[in-house]
Amino acid sequence: MKRVRRPIPGVDKGLLIKDAAKLMPEPTRRAFLRGGASLGALTFLTGCDIVDGASAEKVLRRISHFNDGVQAWLFNPNKLAPTYPESAITKPFPFNAYYQEDEAPEVDGSTFQLEVGGLIDNKEPWTLERLYALPQESQVTRLICVEGWSAVGKWTGVRLSEFLRRLGADTRAKYVWFQCAEGYSNTIDMATALHPQTQLSFKFADEILPRKYGFPMKCRMPTKLGFKNPKHVIGIHVTNKDLGGYWEDQGYNWFSGL
Repeated sequence: MKRVRRPIPGVDKGLLIKDAAKLMPEPTRRAFLRGGASLGALTFLTGCDIVDGASAEKVLRRISHFNDGVQAWLFNPNKLAPTYPESAITKPFPFNAYYQEDEAPEVDGSTFQLEVGGLIDNKEPWTLERLYALPQESQVTRLICVEGWSAVGKWTGVRLSEFLRRLGADTRAKYVWFQCAEGYSNTIDMATALHPQTQLSFKFADEILPRKYGFPMKCRMPTKLGFKNPKHVIGIHVTNKDLGGYWEDQGYNWFSGL
């Protein structure tokens, strides 16, 4: 008997195929679209039958995880993101978060201590005074938001690689995890942590980092989408376990490299 394909409850197949293609790295996306881009192709790629909305979400997660692996493999730890002259800085630089600007956490700099832990030799907390004494450099780079907008800003701070060196961090570990004052968290791969432009930023536009942009510090990563750049950092841990992140745990692409 000929098999009859019926509409799948809870699934718009056209939107599903488009969303799946967006999650694929460019070479795979082109091959997928050239090949007819069907629900059958998604089933073949992921090994999941699409029978309802829940299984469609599972397929998208499988493709997202595949995309993470490809992006990590393609990531060049020595390739720099573009830099810009100060004349290109976006003014005013936009505020963006999952909360309103007046709800940004207030951290008392006079009592602040950065907690460090995991696979490191020295687990003594760091005061702001001690952090500010570290060698610092500036970068004028573009922050690209997953929502489609971008903005150029000037950030000043210490390279995360230098900070990890001073902690005696095991850089053979897989991940660095950030804990933030507002409850946000984020995990990045070690290759990105060691990238020369990945920075613990203490200043924005040559002034102490404003509350709305992440005081007391932000981890600035111009090789990542904006949501991977945690603000209001209060803890840093080196680990071999992927501890997830606020948006990643809700299905956002984990690697999110540019």
